[in-house]
Formats: sequence, C-alpha cells, structure tokens
Amino acid sequence: MALTKSERRQRIKYRIRKTTKGSAESPRLTVFRSNAAIYAQIIDDKAGKTLMAFGSNDKSFKGQKVSKSEQAKLVGKGIAEKALAAGIKSIVFDRNGFLYHGRIKSLADGAREAGLNF
Repeated sequence: MALTKSERRQRIKYRIRKTTKGSAESPRLTVFRSNAAIYAQIIDDKAGKTLMAFGSNDKSFKGQKVSKSEQAKLVGKGIAEKALAAGIKSIVFDRNGFLYHGRIKSLADGAREAGLNF
C-alpha cells in the first residue's frame, strides 16, 4: 500500500531528526511550509526550548505584495537578524521533511545572506 504525502514526509522528518540535533552553541533552524505561509523556528534541543520564531504572518509583512519565494527569503533574513541579535552565529538546518528547493531553499539562502552559518 502506498504512503500518503503526509506519511512520507513524516518518515523523512524522523530520518532527518535522528541525525540533526540542536544545542546551545548551534541550535536547530526548523522550517514549516503551508500553502499560504512559511514559518521558521530556532530550537535548542538540549534544553527543549524554542529560542525564537518568525513567520510570513508577521506584522512587518502586512500590505506587501511579494511572491511566496520572496516572502520565504524575507523570513530567512528576519530569523537570521533575530538570531544574530541574540548572539547565535551558527545553526543546524532542519528542512522538516520538505524537499530542499523552492521556498525552503529561498529561506535558507536568505538566512545565509543575512549572516547565519550552516
């Protein structure tokens, strides 16, 4: 029996999560993509805490007419600026079971451009 899309993504997600661990020095940047929006969180897995979050539903995006890929790039830059302000320079990227292309890649490129290392 074939897997559904969500079951397939869940398996990939667990496979990624086995090897990808965030720490205080290098927390995990995880991404969630819905049809309408994209969200990013920086998580310290050792402490079990979300350090910061940023999404395309943020107040700074109100009234802007940009494509979803440009929106993802802005979210990447926004989360990177928040992280750099908090003293986080390097992270571990977690694509959360999504393929690394399109909006996920744009978010990662935006975070790199803003100064995060991963």
